[in-house]
Amino acid sequence: MGQPVTASEAGRVVYAGNGLVGYGNLVIIKHDQSYLSAYGYNSKLVVSEGDTVKRGEVVARMGSPNSGSQPVLHFEIRRQGKPVNPLPLLPRR
Repeated sequence: MGQPVTASEAGRVVYAGNGLVGYGNLVIIKHDQSYLSAYGYNSKLVVSEGDTVKRGEVVARMGSPNSGSQPVLHFEIRRQGKPVNPLPLLPRR
């Protein structure tokens, strides 16, 4: 709980809030005309809508979907609005 959540790539924050049911505190970053990334179930948001972020910049602090449950991070990449497997897009460790 509270671990930093970082941006997978540079972009602009297009959503930061808890108004989308099922994701808790959610950050959505638009990276270009095709790609965006989403980070859900955060305990604290560090960015606001309209902010520009760099790759690796902290955007939130990890939380959990329900009070008392294990910390989790909902992470997804979307290309032209459709979810895609993020593994081929992320840097190798």
